[in-house]
Amino acid sequence: MKILVIGGTVFLGRALVDEALRRGHEVTLFNRGQSGPTPAGVDTVQGDREDERALAALVEGRSWDWVVDTCGFEPRVVRRSVQALVGHAETYTFVSSFHAYADWPAKGVDESFPRHACAVDVSPDDVPYNALKAGCERAVEEDFPGRALIVNPGIIVGPGENVGRLPWWLETIARGGRVLAPGSPDRAMQLIDARDIADFMLDQLAEGGSGRYLTTGVPGNTTMGELLTACVQATEAETELVWADEQFLQEHDVAPWTEVPLWAPDIPEVVGTWTASSAKALAAGMRCRPVAETVADTWRALNEGGYPRPKYLQGKIPVGLDKDKHDAVLAAWDAQGARG
Repeated sequence: MKILVIGGTVFLGRALVDEALRRGHEVTLFNRGQSGPTPAGVDTVQGDREDERALAALVEGRSWDWVVDTCGFEPRVVRRSVQALVGHAETYTFVSSFHAYADWPAKGVDESFPRHACAVDVSPDDVPYNALKAGCERAVEEDFPGRALIVNPGIIVGPGENVGRLPWWLETIARGGRVLAPGSPDRAMQLIDARDIADFMLDQLAEGGSGRYLTTGVPGNTTMGELLTACVQATEAETELVWADEQFLQEHDVAPWTEVPLWAPDIPEVVGTWTASSAKALAAGMRCRPVAETVADTWRALNEGGYPRPKYLQGKIPVGLDKDKHDAVLAAWDAQGARG
């Protein structure tokens, strides 16, 4: 099969390309050539998807069985790509996000939940950032009716992770010593490996799949305690996890999710973070490897290279707790314990 991947050099896109090549597919990449190295064995067309001339050059004399769009963020930009590819591809797959759903993360969503109200021609300045993915989805659905596959990933981890949530934990724990851990080690989580999403998408495309799927891990497939213990085991570090109360951390201005990656405290705004339903995708054949395997593979990838280094940024917000602040909060927690 012939596959066009828009993006394809970073994290999920890279996982998809690697697996597509392993399965013997013919892969073309369309990107600016700025985000990561191009995997061997692909045909590359360099260009900016915001440039209509570049899109015209991309499709001239070419057609594909599938398009997989891994890097669409603005509806108007995605719409131009979609319209350029009408007549040049059978199926258009768009990698979206849980953020397309208006109720997440306050509620555990499934495919039936409403999406954000975001038009395909909206300006990015006119709607909340999280709504933009919903507009991108609509752009695909309008021009590929019945031939669109929308994938809504949850929290993705795995080798090559570019945001840096799991890599931050691994590298922090690898230093050894005492490391702050948030809340209860029994807090259930729901993570999925990028490679498992890539496998699922390729399986769906091979079967002529379309429609919409939430792709996240099996509910409760790990806990915060199991995840961080897996980090300790993978790094073989002499590390003590110090479990600090969530309220204490918030009182000391420790920001959930960004300063302490993957920490979603027990507050109404994010109570649904780890309870979305992946039942439809699981019923359609999605398989999820053990989280401990993903942790070990991610640590190996960080040490061996071959992937771009994590940015340790979520948008423009740094990911990970500054060491000086970490040590100050840890000292305050110890002092509180000493006072009883």
